[in-house]
Amino acid sequence: MKPWLAAPLSVVFAVLGWSVRGVSASGALVGAVLCFLMILPTGWGGFAGLSAVFLLTWLATRLGYRQKLSLGTAEAPDGRNAAQVLANLATAAMCASAFGWGGARRAFLAAFAAALAEAAADTVSSETGQARGPKARLVTSWREVPVGTNGAITATGTLAAVFASLVVPCVLAAGGVIGWKTVWLSAAAAFLGSVADSFLGATLERAGVLGNNAVNFLSTLVAALLALTVAN
Repeated sequence: MKPWLAAPLSVVFAVLGWSVRGVSASGALVGAVLCFLMILPTGWGGFAGLSAVFLLTWLATRLGYRQKLSLGTAEAPDGRNAAQVLANLATAAMCASAFGWGGARRAFLAAFAAALAEAAADTVSSETGQARGPKARLVTSWREVPVGTNGAITATGTLAAVFASLVVPCVLAAGGVIGWKTVWLSAAAAFLGSVADSFLGATLERAGVLGNNAVNFLSTLVAALLALTVAN
């Protein structure tokens, strides 16, 4: 996509995200920059994939919102801030940029798809799980814990993660960013990244070593590296 088109499209996308309270003002600013970095080398197909991530996560955060408020796990009313947006999308932006300016190696597109899908899978799984029930199980010990506990998973949330992990690569494939044969690779890497997120949450985040943003960033990085390694 040409810069003169990617720039205003990124701004419009960010403003739309802010207007529906998907992101805060700072989140919209960072989101516009990351959107530009992603769609410049991936075009309309990349924009469609990013839009799918936003739609999936926005809908998931609003599912069972009153219950999440009672549990104290609801998203902030003004949406995700700059740090949260950066944590979720920085890896995908780096992969897209590496494709665009690093010799156009298509393995980076598989990594881009995996990172983007993991960001969606992580949010959709946790938000859906919190909306569906008060109990979950800790991924490391399988002990029953309250929904919203770091590292806790639910059956509904896991199915939602599988769904999101597959939807985003399919949208990217339909848009010509990746081949259909790459969909399964990116989807599998994304789901494994979301599993890594749960393990990091149950261990390092619960111990106070890492914050939630760091866990989210590392999980997208795991997904991207898995896809990049296999695609090579």
